[in-house]
Amino acid sequence: MLNLHKDKEPVRISYNHPSAASELGSSIAELLSERPAGSNIVVMCIGTDRSTGDALGPLVGSELTERTHDFVLYGTLDLPVHAVNLEQTIARVQRSIEQPYIIAIDACLGQVANIGQISVARGALQPGAGVHKQLPSVGDIHITGIVNVGGFMEYFVLQNTRLSIVFRMANVIADALSYASELHNLHLSHNANITSRSTIPRFSSLFKSK
Repeated sequence: MLNLHKDKEPVRISYNHPSAASELGSSIAELLSERPAGSNIVVMCIGTDRSTGDALGPLVGSELTERTHDFVLYGTLDLPVHAVNLEQTIARVQRSIEQPYIIAIDACLGQVANIGQISVARGALQPGAGVHKQLPSVGDIHITGIVNVGGFMEYFVLQNTRLSIVFRMANVIADALSYASELHNLHLSHNANITSRSTIPRFSSLFKSK
């Protein structure tokens, strides 16, 4: 079982690990348990379907629409969140959602040995950093997937990334988010039951015979 550490090191696992979705989902749920009371969870899937490698985010969003979850979702293949509309989308979220708590998802490039790795960590991500774009940071939690090798000709590399690996990574992340939603709801229900039980004796004591 992968655990989040107090030093805030990201949780990282390969998409083809047998328990990848459950491990990532458990880690996401653990982070969600720390969110401020009253906040609303937003999943923002960043990327574009015009580039195979950069389609990870929109694929996650579209796959998530087919799964059970309680998140507010931005970014799908039909309505992507990308470099052109990212700032506008962030502003819309801030205007329309009370206390948004954002899970940001994006593709990234890395070392050959790490292709296929999916990471979950606290804090914001910097979209476009892998292709040297200056875009606003976003996210209270972020999920990234290494879709190909970085360091040279990044746009060309993203355009020529295999759809197969991106699609399978997207499915794992969508499964993880759905599982995290389920675990988080169980956590909230458990806490509510504890609170309810702790208040019952105080009320029932009013009816005890003297």
